[in-house]
Amino acid sequence: MTPDYDLVVVGSGPGGYVAAIRAGQLGMKTAIVEREALGGVCLNWGCIPSKALLKNAEVLSYVHRAKEFGLSFDNFHADYSVAIERSRRFVDRNTRGVAYLLRKNQVDHIEGTATLKGDGKVEVSPEGRIITGRNIVIATGARARTIPPLPVDGERVITSREAIVLSELPSSIVIVGGGAIGAEFAYLYNMYGVDVTVVELLPRLLPNEDEDISPLLEKAFEGQGIKIQTGAGVTGIETRPGGLTVKVEKDGQEQSLECEKVLVAIGVRPNVEDLGLDTLGIETFTGGIQVDDTMATNVKGIYAVGDVTGKVPLAHVASAQGVTAVEHMAGLEPQPLDYVLMPRATYCNPQVASFGLTEAQARELGHEVKIGTFNVQANGKALAMGESEGMVKLVVDARYGELLGGHMIGPEVTELLGELSMTRLLEGTTLELGWAVHTHPSLSEMLKEAALSAQGRSIHM
Repeated sequence: MTPDYDLVVVGSGPGGYVAAIRAGQLGMKTAIVEREALGGVCLNWGCIPSKALLKNAEVLSYVHRAKEFGLSFDNFHADYSVAIERSRRFVDRNTRGVAYLLRKNQVDHIEGTATLKGDGKVEVSPEGRIITGRNIVIATGARARTIPPLPVDGERVITSREAIVLSELPSSIVIVGGGAIGAEFAYLYNMYGVDVTVVELLPRLLPNEDEDISPLLEKAFEGQGIKIQTGAGVTGIETRPGGLTVKVEKDGQEQSLECEKVLVAIGVRPNVEDLGLDTLGIETFTGGIQVDDTMATNVKGIYAVGDVTGKVPLAHVASAQGVTAVEHMAGLEPQPLDYVLMPRATYCNPQVASFGLTEAQARELGHEVKIGTFNVQANGKALAMGESEGMVKLVVDARYGELLGGHMIGPEVTELLGELSMTRLLEGTTLELGWAVHTHPSLSEMLKEAALSAQGRSIHM
């Protein structure tokens, strides 16, 4: 029997909808099954609405510094509910954009919950409709991870899913988890006057970043009034009249933190339940789906992309995986993805951006390294912007000048990642990056200066 589709995609996040669109471009008859809104967590409850809210926080930060810019006004009021409404408008626009792109590429959108039944069959509930596909891509994403000491009730103890639509701010909040999500919400809430405490189990904020970056973020946050507890674990939570008491253990001693709400931001957990994976014998590991370099599972014709693979839980990684999977099934030869080199970004202020190996990781792997650095304070554009906190750090192979990693903290540094990634992709070195003439004044000059620094030739430091 001829299958209904060449490809059935389960889930419409950045991995799923990109896979479906690429399949449509390649002439494959494609369907995408989604039980909620098109765009998945990223477009609806993550990347897009959070960046809209963070823009509000950035504007508000300038209001707080109004005197520095010669501005004054009376009766100022920041309405957070309007910020939420603004963010939801962008969500609606983006989801409608995804729907348009699917139609443009002749992808059928089927609403419902998908379960794999084997032999290319997918059951779509609640109707019980069966569709068949020559290939299947699982792109069901992930959800917020929780731990027993912090039972989430969606009201007082929340995850980012609830926080992103919360229109009424608490007076105080404890954010458990000092990774990207925790850092972004800490900055956002603090700008709106919420009393914020961040609790991180590991010794520093953004523990996956280079060891020279985290202390700068902690210093900046503390200067903004955010309280930080690193090397601290949450042992329990108690409800009290008007709020919560969070029990925290640090250095063998227990202390109590009182707050109105708790935000749990300790990572994500792949959505692998109720898909029929066990029935089909699809291999998993610690909850994620095992895939090879082409995103294929151990079962012929079934692929998985995005957070559900347990690789790197970032939207752009999911999209890259989606393209890889579809091009492989179409008989093309996509370039294998290097997850170490995937760019990473945290959009608090100052922003944090990185790719590749940290200095410690490079040395542990046996690389002989040189380090190139540049202080944001020495950049004319940053000074003119009034944003002079931070640094650029390049981890460089000492023999060939190859970029092993790039780590930045400062104004708009997330926009500088592309140049570093392109330099590495084209096998450029600090020599070429240092040769390239950069616009003056611009933030991108910091990359040139850091590259020159690795060669002992920095001009402005």
